[in-house]
Amino acid sequence: MTNELAERIRARLGGDPNVGEIRMFGGICFTLNRNMLVGTMKDGTLLARVGEEQEEAALAKPGASRMNFTGREMKGFIIVAQGALDDKALKGWIAMATSYVGALPPKAEKESRRKNA
Repeated sequence: MTNELAERIRARLGGDPNVGEIRMFGGICFTLNRNMLVGTMKDGTLLARVGEEQEEAALAKPGASRMNFTGREMKGFIIVAQGALDDKALKGWIAMATSYVGALPPKAEKESRRKNA
């Protein structure tokens, strides 16, 4: 499930050189300029970082709920049910996340990564 969703996300992001991948939350996190963009969860759901300004509109979409990580809700992070992720919906979630994350300043590369390069 996670791998299939990850492949669909990779196809949408199309080899953008500013996009990266890291393992996170039991799935794969896709980053834009090293800022978290979207991710796959081990249960096949999508995690989308939409920001607090878009959260109300995001929560109104089918299958959407606020991320709850260890009993604490995280504002601006949305979980989308697997059944609500047809191609059109996935494209929309990636676009919504990109509109928020793309406006953020690039995150600095971690010191440990620079040493290993």
